[in-house]
Amino acid sequence: MSLEENLNRVLDRYDELANLMASEQPPAAEDFAKLSREYAELSPVVEGISELRAAQAEMADLGELMADPDGDEEMKELAEAEFIDLKEKLPDLERRVQLLLLPKDEADSKNAILEVRAGTGGDEAALFAADLFRMYQRYAEARRWKFEIMGVSETGIGGFKEAVASIAGADVFSRLKYESGVHRVQRVPVTESGGRIHTSAATVAVMPEAEEVDVQVDEKDLRIDVFRASGPGGQSVNTTDSAVRITHLPTGIVVSQQDEKSQHKNKAKAMRVLRARLYEAERMARDAELAEARRSQVGSGDRSERIRTYNFPERRVTDHRINLTLHRLDAILNGELDEVVDALTAEDQARKLTEMTG
Repeated sequence: MSLEENLNRVLDRYDELANLMASEQPPAAEDFAKLSREYAELSPVVEGISELRAAQAEMADLGELMADPDGDEEMKELAEAEFIDLKEKLPDLERRVQLLLLPKDEADSKNAILEVRAGTGGDEAALFAADLFRMYQRYAEARRWKFEIMGVSETGIGGFKEAVASIAGADVFSRLKYESGVHRVQRVPVTESGGRIHTSAATVAVMPEAEEVDVQVDEKDLRIDVFRASGPGGQSVNTTDSAVRITHLPTGIVVSQQDEKSQHKNKAKAMRVLRARLYEAERMARDAELAEARRSQVGSGDRSERIRTYNFPERRVTDHRINLTLHRLDAILNGELDEVVDALTAEDQARKLTEMTG
């Protein structure tokens, strides 16, 4: 389908929605809400199309004025200057409309569940996992998102074997979805007296936080075990069986939660993580038929994929998916992630545009 055909299709649908909502026999409340959402989503696209078509129409008028053999020469010069100016702006207007036409990821507007796990590298990997977790926490603070720590499994020297958080705010998942994968660090460990550079890794998973309406979880599919919470080194955190382990029997997904003193609160937190994992699994399964295309895309979400290296001796961060290298390691670990996220988003959009315009 050509761009013009796509634009006409959007405009026709927009008019159709307006007529349906304004009809003498309006649809039922649920359907009306659905139509209103679609209408609101199409509004910025229609605005972009109007701006593009207005520019195209103005260029056509200016072209006629320039070609008029009886026209005033001074007016022709002014028209030519305006024509050139509009011609330069036109590609940007077209690109904006094309970006607005790209299929939306329904999860982009959702909050997210972040999981960071130490990988290969022992104590050093756990220390790096803690660095990454704090990096995302600082990024969330800078964007005024709510960062709620849901559970941390610490090592004795300040590292994290595993850390889970929920992040809430505007466009959380759309900004963080490219972070899933293996993050690698190259540095001299604090525990290393010989000064040799070690390589270790941590795995990051970012999943859209699912509402109950997104994922139906049947109680009979769950096995819920309660046990006594324990802290680092095995000491008991409290004396009641408040920790909760939920196993989703059909998929084998297991979620444990023990940070709260209340069994009820731990269960509620564990269910949030379980829903997110099930929702993500459904998204992955739904996209399975596009596996080859997804592998070529930024943000395929493959957790076994090495996506980024943090090199401390050279103070550089390299994202391997888009061959981006920045010599700003300290700033990035301090939460200044926008440059990386913007580059990943732009690359993903460029690839989708290429596919769409083919």
